[in-house]
Amino acid sequence: MSKRKMLQFVSVAKEMPEKRAADARAQDFHEIYTEFAAEKAAEQAARCSQCGVPYCQAHCPLHNNIPDWLRLTAEGRLQEAYEMSQFTNTFPEICGRICPQDRLCEGNCVIEQSGHGTVTIGAVEKYITDTAWDEGWVKPIQPAEERPESVGIIGAGPGGLAAADRLRRAGIQVTVYDRHDRAGGLLTYGIPGFKLEKDVVLRRVAQLQEAGVEFVLNCNVGTDISFDAIRGKHDAALIATGVYKARDLSGPGAGGAGIVAALDYLTASNRVSLGDEVAEYEAGTLNANGKRVVVIGGGDTAMDCVRTAIRQGAVSVKCLYRRDRANMPGSQREVQNAEEEGVEFVWLSAPKGFAGDPVESVMVQKMRLGPPDATGRQTPEVIEGADYAEPADLVIKALGFEPEDLPTLWGEDALEVTRWGTVRAEFGTHATSLPGVFAVGDVVRGASLVVWAIRDGREAADAILDFLAQPAQVAAE
Repeated sequence: MSKRKMLQFVSVAKEMPEKRAADARAQDFHEIYTEFAAEKAAEQAARCSQCGVPYCQAHCPLHNNIPDWLRLTAEGRLQEAYEMSQFTNTFPEICGRICPQDRLCEGNCVIEQSGHGTVTIGAVEKYITDTAWDEGWVKPIQPAEERPESVGIIGAGPGGLAAADRLRRAGIQVTVYDRHDRAGGLLTYGIPGFKLEKDVVLRRVAQLQEAGVEFVLNCNVGTDISFDAIRGKHDAALIATGVYKARDLSGPGAGGAGIVAALDYLTASNRVSLGDEVAEYEAGTLNANGKRVVVIGGGDTAMDCVRTAIRQGAVSVKCLYRRDRANMPGSQREVQNAEEEGVEFVWLSAPKGFAGDPVESVMVQKMRLGPPDATGRQTPEVIEGADYAEPADLVIKALGFEPEDLPTLWGEDALEVTRWGTVRAEFGTHATSLPGVFAVGDVVRGASLVVWAIRDGREAADAILDFLAQPAQVAAE
């Protein structure tokens, strides 16, 4: 691998890793991008302008040292590039695959703003860490010394796993409780394999297990074990449950058969890919094969649903979103991928009701964008008299998620929540209203990005270490 000079963005064009052909990739759940070759990764990394104020780093929730590891990649110093990447990011190979780089680092790249096309940061990040795994540079977690304190983490998603990693490296005894039969949370069961193949997640889980992290799976807190019992067993506790309660649809017929929640649908698909037998999939309830599918929503979960339906053999897949393309919250890169694979987007459209039980069609209202609301986004308004019926055999609700009522579920009224139902936690420390209890990720933020959960988990782990270092009488107050 030859050493390359930086600032090559004028003479070298932006180039992503090659994408598998749409008709081929729509037949399976494998990732759609091929790997960079070493020379190509170095070439693209060398396009970085090494600017004095790196907006890519500033707009990364983890503040990754992006210009530095791009330079090391361009110079062929891949192991050093990996070590620098791992220093700020617990799971760089996961972020490289699923972060919406077009809204974060790449979208704020200086050379992108100047019209030269962004550095392909996510693809290089993925390449660096995949190479590190292949070359054996990813070392086992070996604490310098073991400590007697223990921490119980509720939730094995990205926030909980990031905290577990950081705490275990410090020698803390860590137990992770999760409701599912595999760790990973939405990384395992919510995100399809064509974006994140499951062995990438499970090898990180295996790394934590080999380091001594205990996973208690198939465990519902509040039912199988009480929240009080977890607090009593450990010196500190971290809530990292995420948000799983789907926002519902209203209107006539909204409760009919054939109208399903996005997470139920995606979980069934991922379980099948992992080799599980899923009765609802086999029965067709959570299977798009041979059906006319309508997905309602415009976020990344909706993009996962439409692209999964294509792979399951749907006759047609349409996505209804009440705003236009420019105002949708999902990644524009994902929209492009979906369109290439055969998804039809119906912009400025919203469901008014549903006909049939099981569902036969969606009654669609056409919308226009009116004046901006308090957030600055234009408010969708109904165009009267423009309703129509869209045939559908399967309707998937991808309208976002809300937190569960944890104080009630866990019998812990002293756990303070916000008016949105999210757990109230201090900025920076992630401490809750309960002494020794911390909270991170979507259960605090509301539905958000994996990269934010990782950042929260790392920050909370540091705050927990500070808490455990306090004198016992202070910590007990």
